[in-house]
Order: sequence, then C-alpha cells, then structure tokens
Amino acid sequence: MKKTAAPRPRSGETLDTFYRGRIRVLQKKRGYRFSVDAPLLADFIRTRRTDDILDVGTGSGIISLLLSTRPFKRITALEIQKGLAGLARRNVLLNGLGNRVEVVGTDFRKYRPRRKFDLVVSNPPYIRKSTGFLSRVAEKSVAKHEIHGDIGDLMRKTAEWLKPGGRACFIYPDRRRGDFVRAAEASELRILRTRAVRARAGDPPNLFLAELGFAAVRPSVLRPLILLNRSGGYTAEAEAIFTGRP
Repeated sequence: MKKTAAPRPRSGETLDTFYRGRIRVLQKKRGYRFSVDAPLLADFIRTRRTDDILDVGTGSGIISLLLSTRPFKRITALEIQKGLAGLARRNVLLNGLGNRVEVVGTDFRKYRPRRKFDLVVSNPPYIRKSTGFLSRVAEKSVAKHEIHGDIGDLMRKTAEWLKPGGRACFIYPDRRRGDFVRAAEASELRILRTRAVRARAGDPPNLFLAELGFAAVRPSVLRPLILLNRSGGYTAEAEAIFTGRP
C-alpha cells in the first residue's frame, strides 16, 4: 500500500511545533492563528481512556491536537469555516491521528449526532456580535466574534450533546463570566470546577476556565493560574503548560 505523504506548508502557511516537538501545526500567516487560550484550556481538561470527545469550533484543530497526548477514545472536531476545516484535517494527518480524530465541517447549531458525548470542549468566539471591531480578515472575525451562534446557543447544544454524567470544558474572558453562568444555568448545566487566569499575581483575572456538568455539587475552585513572574517571564507552571507537562 502506498504511504500517504505528510502534509506540507502551502503558500501563506507556517509549520510550527509545540509540546517540545510532539505536536506539529500548520497555520495561516494572515488568517486565524491560535493564541494562549488553547494550551490553557487543553491543560485544564481532564480526559479518560474511554472518553468520546466533541471539540466545538476546532479552528486549525489545535485543541484536538494538544489533547492527543492524553488518553481518550476518539475526538469529533467541528468547524464551520471551510478553509479552517480543511487545515484541521491536514493537521490531523500531519500528526498521525487519522484513526482517532475526525473533522466535521458544519455549523455547531445544526450538528445532530446520533450519540451523546462524554466530554465537550470549546475555545469559542467570545466577543458579542454587536460589540468590538471586526477584522479585515473574515476568518479572524468568525473565530473571535459570536457571528455564528452565541454563548446561549453553545450552552443549549452542549446540554443536548452530553451524556448524563458527561463534562464540558470552556475558556472565556472574565468579563463574560456573568453571561456564561446565566447561559449555563438556563441549560441546566452546573459548574463543577473553575479556575481564574491572571497575567501577574495581584492582577484581576482576565480569563477563566470552567468545567460544567449536570451534577449538583459544590464547585471546586482551583487556585488562580499566574502566567507571568515579576521579571516578565513565564512562571514555572505557565512554562510547564506551554511545553506540555506530563
């Protein structure tokens, strides 16, 4: 059988490595490029060997790629933008994950799988549709603004997709925390774990990570994650996260 050649960067793309070379990612030079949010969310997510995972708004596939270093059964990654869905598929092949990760090009609001999931994860667009300035690059605008579904849509669909004992993990700006809590509660989802992210010790949170589920439990509030030390470099924990700690 003829071996399929690994995808290579095309014009206008870069090939980057992460987790000390364990993960390779093709990205657009001028289009959507993932930011610090992706590795922070991937680190926060807890996976199990039997988990059937749904990655909503996968972009270049980065969350699925980073999770590939963990135990799981399979991942279905949704992406509405045709160009990014194609890029995500190439990244899946590039990392040898074709038998474990499937990229589906679709609007998450229209996705109706014939099964429930153990884990739903998403680093979603976080800017309200009617606020902020749209990028000249449409791909970036769709990735950052709630153009194709808002936080309420995402929570309602998450509640539909999850198994009764399932979990869902998200990252959002701290300014959207109230919207997040209200949308989750409206869909009968409860916070199981949460963690604030701060640029420096003493700074107000700029991001938060949350794990949701249906269980009525007291939320576990983790100590804040501090990204930068007094010298402006990454803290030891942040460095461990960005390099893919065991």
